[in-house]
Amino acid sequence: MNPQSADPIERLTPEECFELLGQTTVGRLALIVENHPDIFPVNYVLDEGSIVFRTGIGTKFWSSMRDPCALEIDGFNAGSGKAWSVVVRGQARLIVDQQEKAAADALHLDPWQPGSKRHYLRLSFDAVTGRRFKTTRPDVWTTPVWDPRSELFH
Repeated sequence: MNPQSADPIERLTPEECFELLGQTTVGRLALIVENHPDIFPVNYVLDEGSIVFRTGIGTKFWSSMRDPCALEIDGFNAGSGKAWSVVVRGQARLIVDQQEKAAADALHLDPWQPGSKRHYLRLSFDAVTGRRFKTTRPDVWTTPVWDPRSELFH
């Protein structure tokens, strides 16, 4: 493949990033846990320019309260053959106001995982970045049929 003919990586605007964040409900929360990075899947809602998620008391709760964190989402559009990724970086804070919790509940913030998830956290954005790029043709790397890119050739 000629590197000069490769499609460029498209940088997403903050508005495009927010649109994608609003279309998705599951992301990967990146935290520092005992001096090393760790990743936790969370379901979330986009609310007033921030991410709201629920958790129980534990590693995710304490780590997100102590240090800055990041949330990453991604996806693939079979029609265009393009993948995208959005990363939000910021600080989480505990929601204690009952009206703010009720507003989050009205957005159907129901945990997917069973167990006590009574604590609501709001991740405010210090930075939001995103990119979109054309993916490699699935036949180049013998992509499995279950990979979404295979839809391009059916």
